[in-house]
Amino acid sequence: MSTPSYVIQGQTVNIPAIVRDASSGTAMYMVDAAAAQKLVPQAFDVVEAAPGLTQCTLVIVDYRDNDLGDYDEVGVVFFVRPAGQPDAELGSYIYKLPVNQSFTCEAGFQIWGFPKTVEEIDFAYADDSATCKLVMGGQHVLTLTVPRGGEGSTEDTAATGYTLIEGVPHHNEFVRGGEGEQTVPGGEGVVLELGDHALAEELRSLGLETAAPILSAWSEHMRGSFGQSFKL
Repeated sequence: MSTPSYVIQGQTVNIPAIVRDASSGTAMYMVDAAAAQKLVPQAFDVVEAAPGLTQCTLVIVDYRDNDLGDYDEVGVVFFVRPAGQPDAELGSYIYKLPVNQSFTCEAGFQIWGFPKTVEEIDFAYADDSATCKLVMGGQHVLTLTVPRGGEGSTEDTAATGYTLIEGVPHHNEFVRGGEGEQTVPGGEGVVLELGDHALAEELRSLGLETAAPILSAWSEHMRGSFGQSFKL
């Protein structure tokens, strides 16, 4: 069987697309499930982690060696299932996915339906923390600081993502592993500043400005791959 491939801006992208090295941080919050559902397409149902509550994760990634280039990324992620299918596999739905390079923006949108846009993203590192600032349309969206460090590792593990491609629900498999990792329960070391952009207001409406995260995580050397998308 031939490997699927796509031509993006004159370059060939083979599937799976490989991530060889990146640093990533996350901060996970519990938010009102009904409010989160308003941000998620009708094709998907948010999954309650507790009665009336669902998880919202802010993700920051500094890609260094990746088939889609060397770029930075910020994600707003919810956990969902296909609408009306409570027994379907739990997966992630990315609500927003700003990046700071046009190639990965076009590739991510065309191949997987990721909601990428090209924005201003800046990373700053300290010995024990990493800070990412996102600006969209000249307006500050957020600045997120997460604890950095750890000696843990994660074996390559497959997970499911859900997207819309031209309005049609799709699923894809991605694989992730890493080295130099840690998970920190609670909000210790996490600082989130929200700006005046519309996306910041949406995050504020979910309670992220005042709520402490339930955990943060860091991977100094994340690796992974993104497989082909299939219609549901």
